[in-house]
Amino acid sequence: MDITALGYVGISSAKLDDWSALATGLLGMQQVDRAKAVRAFRMDDRKQRLVINDEGHEGLGFIGFEVADAAALDRVATRIEAAGTPVTRGSRSVADERHVADLVVFHDPGGHRIEIFHGAETAASPFVPGRAISGFRTGPLGMGHVVLNVDSIDRLLPFYRDVLGFGVSDYGLEPYPLYFFHVNARHHSFAMVGSGRSSIHHFMVELFSLDDVGQGYDLAQLEPGRVAYTLGRHTNDHMTSFYTTTPTGFFIEYGWGGLSIDPNSWQPHRTTTGPTLWGHERVWLPQDNPDRLKLREMRLDAAARGVREPVHVVAGNHVLAPGACPWLDAMARANHDTLG
Repeated sequence: MDITALGYVGISSAKLDDWSALATGLLGMQQVDRAKAVRAFRMDDRKQRLVINDEGHEGLGFIGFEVADAAALDRVATRIEAAGTPVTRGSRSVADERHVADLVVFHDPGGHRIEIFHGAETAASPFVPGRAISGFRTGPLGMGHVVLNVDSIDRLLPFYRDVLGFGVSDYGLEPYPLYFFHVNARHHSFAMVGSGRSSIHHFMVELFSLDDVGQGYDLAQLEPGRVAYTLGRHTNDHMTSFYTTTPTGFFIEYGWGGLSIDPNSWQPHRTTTGPTLWGHERVWLPQDNPDRLKLREMRLDAAARGVREPVHVVAGNHVLAPGACPWLDAMARANHDTLG
């Protein structure tokens, strides 16, 4: 797999000051560029991860995926061209704007601008968050994940899976088609929602502390309409998160505790429980919206069946409580009975 991570996301918007307030005041990113028509933000040691450009429309500008080196970049470009998609080499000025050594540019079958790059520049100074947070979980896992609305998953699936080489993590078909893809140990760095539209649905950033997410949730609730999905937990990557509405109209997922996988042994599978174990009420939708009602029904069904998933923590971010866990003991007994 030549593509190793989601490196950066670019958004086109004229609402630059609103984006600055959201990115720094709620998300905790560090603003590093404030030109007439651009805002850029750091999340870690990289010079930038999120870029907002005023390019005359509101929506996705570009998605940047990372490869290890120039040889990998050439391999990916060759595969894309062989599949019939035109590829252009990014100019030196674009590479400088992205703070990368080199990149290629193309559009996927849905018309989304995709950039593949190598040699991302790191900053000389430490990351300084816009508010008091423990930091973002990036490194080898990349920026997080990005999810697109697509008009036809069947049309885009072969491109991302077979041409770009993304691994399918899992997929669901109700209440609408959902496909999740991995390029590293993060459960998914990319996903598609078969909504019949072509746009960005959301991107996700993961924090090191659950309290970062909870305090962000408090801040989001101070602004009417800022919370799009209530606090909840996903079934597939086990992320605890909420979704906030952006000035451009799509969402950002703000999460903690995502599942790490072994890409070499992971087996793709269909999920039928629905996307959420609990929470994630779509408050941006009308109360009687069929999708909102169906998703609520699926959550309540999971709760009635006692569906549970483990919590994922990083070293130093947990303390074991005394006592025994009945759920874990039951799982251990079930495994013993199956093997025995």
